[in-house]
Amino acid sequence: MALISVTRLRVRSFRYLPGFIFLALRSVRQARRDPGNLGTGLLRDAKRTFWTRTAWRDETAMRAFMMAMPHRRAMVKLLEWCDEASLVHWNQETPALPDWDEAYRRLITDGRRSKVNHPSPGQQTYRFPPPARKN
Repeated sequence: MALISVTRLRVRSFRYLPGFIFLALRSVRQARRDPGNLGTGLLRDAKRTFWTRTAWRDETAMRAFMMAMPHRRAMVKLLEWCDEASLVHWNQETPALPDWDEAYRRLITDGRRSKVNHPSPGQQTYRFPPPARKN
C-alpha cells in the first residue's frame, strides 16, 4: 500500500519564480533522498504552474518530509508566492505514480485548496485547467 500525494501550485508573478524554482528543486531532491519516498515527479506547466506527484510508504513518512527543511520553508513562502494551490492524497496498492491526467482528475474530484494570501479567481472557485504539458 502506498500513499499518493499530488499538488498543483501557480506562482502569482514572475518576480517569485527564481525563489520558487530554487526551493522546488531542493524539495524534490529532499524527497528523492527520503527513505519513506517511493517515487517523485515534478511537472513545469504553462502560466507559472507546477505540479508534483509523490508516492510515500505511509502518511507518517509524508508528514515527516513536509515538516523538514527545505520543504517546510517552501510551504511558508507559498502563502505569498502563489495565487493557486491545491492538493490531494489517496492510498493505492502500488507505489506507481499516476499519470498527469489521473492526477488532475483526482485533484478536481477529491482535492482541496491550500491557503494562499492572494487567491486568484480560479483558486476561489476551485476551477483550473488540466496540465497542458505531460512530461
